[in-house]
Formats: sequence, structure tokens, C-alpha cells
Amino acid sequence: MFAGNRNTVECLQPAVAAVETALELETKHRCRTVYRLDGGAGTDDKLRWLLQRDYHVVAKGFSGRRAQAWAQRVQRWDHYGADAWLGQVAPPVDWGRPVRVVVKKWPLNQAWKHSYYLTTLPLSSNTALLQLYDLRGGAEVEQFREDKGGLHLSAGFVPLLISRGFHALNLT
Repeated sequence: MFAGNRNTVECLQPAVAAVETALELETKHRCRTVYRLDGGAGTDDKLRWLLQRDYHVVAKGFSGRRAQAWAQRVQRWDHYGADAWLGQVAPPVDWGRPVRVVVKKWPLNQAWKHSYYLTTLPLSSNTALLQLYDLRGGAEVEQFREDKGGLHLSAGFVPLLISRGFHALNLT
């Protein structure tokens, strides 16, 4: 559908629209579909567009500067993994639907690095969000990092869309 050298932010909407057509996804099915987005697809406009179409998301945000600014708003940090911490913030952006926003921080070269993640799913904890995000649809990270083949759709009960930045899982 798309060459492997296209940025996810460019092909997300046409790819989702094509999947909707191919799978005849009605709104009642979309609300049971979760898109997992890497930072390259996690712009406000793209997230808002998916949410307006009644999809769920598990996404990494697009901006490291934003994550750093939002980290200043975190009231409580919880240890995560070997050397990272997670903190939740009230969503400072209106994505059109309720979302949970979690900031992650980790030390690097005597400074803190930050990223942020968001979801519409009713998960039990911030850790559950990061663990779900890190699963990458159950595939190995390197499999996606080296994927230059573009967008694929596998047949079966659970459609899995794979590109260099987004994956979809239909929750039936």
C-alpha cells in the first residue's frame, strides 16, 4: 500500500481509510479497534482524527519538548523498569475524548530525557499503559525497526497492520 520509506504521519489517514473500506469497518466495530502509534504518527491532529472516528489509541506523543514541559506538572513519579519513572498528568490538550497521559523520564548523560504516552483504554495503571505500548502487538522491536516493506494486512481473526510506526489490533 505504501513504500517503506514513507513517514507514518503522511500515510496514517489514507491507510486507516483503506482499512475501513477493505474490512467494512462500521462505527460499532471501530470502537473495538485499538491503534498503537509510535511517536512519528502521534501528532495532535492525527490522534484527534482517529478519536473522532471512534477508535481507541495507545500512542507515544510526537514532541520531546512537550514531554519535558509536561514532566514539570507531574505530582508523583513511580519507578518503572531498571532506570525509568512514570507520572500521570491531566491532559493539557483537548483530543476530543478523555485520554490518560503518562510522562516517562529516564537519566541520560547527567540529564533527564522525557517522552509521553496516551491512551483511551481503561487500563489499571500507568505501568499497564507502558507495558501495553512496549508489546508492539506482541512482535519484537527489531522486526519493526527493520521493516522497509511498508504497510501489510494479515488475514485472520485479528487484523494487524504493520508499518514503521503504527499497528492496529481489532478487539472482538
